Amino acid sequence: MIRQPVVAGSFYPGESRVLKRELEEYIRFADTKKKVIGLISPHAGYVYSAGCAGKGFGQVEVPGTVIILGVNHQGFGHPLAIDGCDHWRTPLGDAQIHHELREKLAAESKIFAIDTIAGAREHSLEVQVPFIQYINPQAKILPITISSHDVDLLIEGGEEIARLIKDNPDTLIVASSDMSHYIDAQTAKEKDNKAIDKILALDPEGLFNIVASEQISMCGVCPTTMMLSAALALGAQKAEIIDYTNSGEASGDYQQVVAYLSMMVY
Repeated sequence: MIRQPVVAGSFYPGESRVLKRELEEYIRFADTKKKVIGLISPHAGYVYSAGCAGKGFGQVEVPGTVIILGVNHQGFGHPLAIDGCDHWRTPLGDAQIHHELREKLAAESKIFAIDTIAGAREHSLEVQVPFIQYINPQAKILPITISSHDVDLLIEGGEEIARLIKDNPDTLIVASSDMSHYIDAQTAKEKDNKAIDKILALDPEGLFNIVASEQISMCGVCPTTMMLSAALALGAQKAEIIDYTNSGEASGDYQQVVAYLSMMVY
């Protein structure tokens, strides 16, 4: 089964030639890429967020396996849904699902389940795939769509992912998230810095709680909480900001912005 693209031509170019040209412009490759456990990457339309995402993907190694933790914006399907397709198609071709990891996680987990509905129309997962394909066309992906807001389940899910890949260091975990939504840029930065401080402290539960208590509209707090939990279990020692920006840089409107963050955890 092939998962067809649903936001090609809207969130990002639908033509391969145009998409490759844009990715070439957006991805800023570092002279020396860092081997990391986790990457936070934004998921808005490329005109707004791909510069931030490209800086993130360009700083890190994109290995043979990439687990993508995305937001379930539609709310359909299992709360912790492992995608059930065989491939995800984009204008760059078909990205293969890592079947072995999927089956292993589904068999061993009490909280994850295979589900093709949850991610069927989910842009937070899809927009990450062309970056992965452009940098490492051979990479296999494992998209996971998250709607649960149970922090204990998110922490447990991260620990299960860590156990899943502990013997496979050639794995990157991408947490797909935008930051504050539809407030002025200065307020967004002040609010987002409170969340970023918890990420820098490698504190997944603290991140989840500060986003709730301060009403920070970080849509991917749950994927990020799970990624941080997995990274800690895999021995992460540090988080580092790569880029922080907002939609006003593209639109010129700094009164109603969506903010974007790229961070790496290693």
